[in-house]
Amino acid sequence: MIARFVIPILSLMVLLSSISSEAQLSATFYDATCPNAPKIIRNSIRRAISAERRMAASLIRLHFHDCFVQGCDASILLDETSTIQSEKTAFPNVNSARGYEVIEAAKREVERACPGVVSCADVLTLAARDASAAVGGPSWSVKLGRRDSTTASRDVANTDLPSPFSGLQVLIDAFDKKGLNARDMVALSGAHTLGQSQCFLFRGRIYSNGTDIDAGFASTRRRGCPQTGGDSNLAALDLVTPNSFDNNYFRNLVQRKGLLQSDQVLFSGSTASIVSQYSGNPRTFAADFATAMIKMSEIEPTVGQNGIIRRVCSAIN
Repeated sequence: MIARFVIPILSLMVLLSSISSEAQLSATFYDATCPNAPKIIRNSIRRAISAERRMAASLIRLHFHDCFVQGCDASILLDETSTIQSEKTAFPNVNSARGYEVIEAAKREVERACPGVVSCADVLTLAARDASAAVGGPSWSVKLGRRDSTTASRDVANTDLPSPFSGLQVLIDAFDKKGLNARDMVALSGAHTLGQSQCFLFRGRIYSNGTDIDAGFASTRRRGCPQTGGDSNLAALDLVTPNSFDNNYFRNLVQRKGLLQSDQVLFSGSTASIVSQYSGNPRTFAADFATAMIKMSEIEPTVGQNGIIRRVCSAIN
């Protein structure tokens, strides 16, 4: 009899913990202490993206990789020390995650206006929202009040961040572990309408001669990604409009032109219908993307008296 109630009780505990954490986040959190913070951050992010449009994708990804490892606590921004195993050196991030200096620049500007008030975790969360809006994507209301971690976890980054080689069920399980459902997963994957990927991450797919890849698309991608060498050569995740937020990513999947294996598998099994829907309805995709980003940004936030407000995002005060 006891065993029958273990899962419901555990689920209730997780739910109550989530509700408690989210209740301490508020869209008006800095209204009294640093009311100009969102505007300062938005302007800083816009300047960075104007200088390099690809940065929009990098900032959204940085936020995603932060939230999937011990919650949205800016742990990904911490440098290696004798006591911190930096997430920057985890396999999914090393020589791949970017935008650290953009977050630091925005944080410096906020610090000048309101020293010691706004967390790096909130700067990164706002930056992801502003990055989306800067390239034609949706915007959304961000609840604030996150605090910064004093720790990082390279091991969790290596185990919990989804792999570009993963199959569909592995991806569904990875997102479910973070409280995100399959629809959230597909919507968030749509961030790959922006950005680029390195050759070694999609080489196997374009040389597979598989039935799930368009032959012409594979041939085009092979020109910039040889079978040996060129591991770091870049290719746009969306060949059609790589620097604009739209639904072409999903149209590509329907045409078997997903660059990464973890992209193309979305157009199969239980998620194929969601891909089809987004491919034909950009507004639905944009709305669902915003909803999923909000949910992701509220994964296990460090709030209240926990954590700290870092003065510099890459180090403990």
